[in-house]
Amino acid sequence: FHTSFISLASFLSIYIFLSEFQNNSHKMAAYWPEPIVSVQALSQTGVTTVPSRYVKPFHQRPVLNSSQPDAEIEIPVLDMSNVWGKPEGLRLVRSACEEWGFFQMVNHGVDHALMDKVRAAWREFFELPLDEKRKYANSPDTYEGYGSRLGVVKGAKLDWSDYFFLNYLPSSIRNPSKWPSQPPKIRELIEEYGEEVRKLCERLVETLSESLGLEPNRLMKAFGGEDKVGASLRTNYYPKCPQPHLTLGLSSHSDPGGITILFPDEKVAGLQVRRGDGWVTVKSVPNALVVNMGDQIQILSNGIYKSVEHQVIVNPGMERVSLAFFYNPRCDIPIGPVQELLTESRPALYKPIRFDEYRLLIRQKGPSGKNQVDALLSSR
Repeated sequence: FHTSFISLASFLSIYIFLSEFQNNSHKMAAYWPEPIVSVQALSQTGVTTVPSRYVKPFHQRPVLNSSQPDAEIEIPVLDMSNVWGKPEGLRLVRSACEEWGFFQMVNHGVDHALMDKVRAAWREFFELPLDEKRKYANSPDTYEGYGSRLGVVKGAKLDWSDYFFLNYLPSSIRNPSKWPSQPPKIRELIEEYGEEVRKLCERLVETLSESLGLEPNRLMKAFGGEDKVGASLRTNYYPKCPQPHLTLGLSSHSDPGGITILFPDEKVAGLQVRRGDGWVTVKSVPNALVVNMGDQIQILSNGIYKSVEHQVIVNPGMERVSLAFFYNPRCDIPIGPVQELLTESRPALYKPIRFDEYRLLIRQKGPSGKNQVDALLSSR
């Protein structure tokens, strides 16, 4: 056989795996357009080529070599002990948000030992038997639970990743029974980590507000108030991939919400941030968290701060685990540019929209660059 074909043994292994999954996924098939396949389980069959449903169109495939012009450029790293409450710190934040929409934070206040524990617990979860993880299988109505795809467009090209998505705020929609019960203490760790990151987000929103020249509580007020905001946690598992140049762990997109706090995998690079026409691979700093602006901050700031496209590449020899905490406006109020930032020369650029309506765009179509927020541009 030509080397582009998988071996007979691999083929039989994959066939048995897919047949078994088809027989046990009738409930999910009622919600998703096609049966859900665990990418981790697919990777573990020893597949040597990426199935066609994961192969991206040529123009969407990642650039993996370091010869591209922006390969040595890095996103800003901010020491938050030099930022909180300091005018110069506000200037650094504004510069990072205007120029990049991304920055890494050190001395952010989240306990390092807790970070290590919660990541280790999630690694253990993804190593559980598939049948155990399937107990938490999600559906497109809320996405809460264990899943392997975004978007409900039939026949869409899929990403090389699995994930677990759960709601965290407001507390009224939190349902710990939907959180994994194994390994032991994972629910307690999720709660502890979520609370620390929630406090960090509140402080960051205040800092962003001040960096825009607004009152400290102005953006939080636009979010609907700290007791009304939404938050969710998505733990991403990117399995080993035999042909990483053909696919992505997560397709190019900007985050639809307010701000995202990413706890990356320090050992395996994966996050890429768009820089002009190229991509910069983020080099994680030990114990750092990555923050990026979401589409709602772009809207509220009237385009002063921009959400930036990013994507995730995969690795042929190592799996990767990351945790993304999404901090979002209240879902049922219109979100539009803050009045204090509008001028005669710069009127409102975006039409107001409720976040629950906006979020449906990505839930229906999956990641699609900057198409969602660009669609809100006012015609003048």
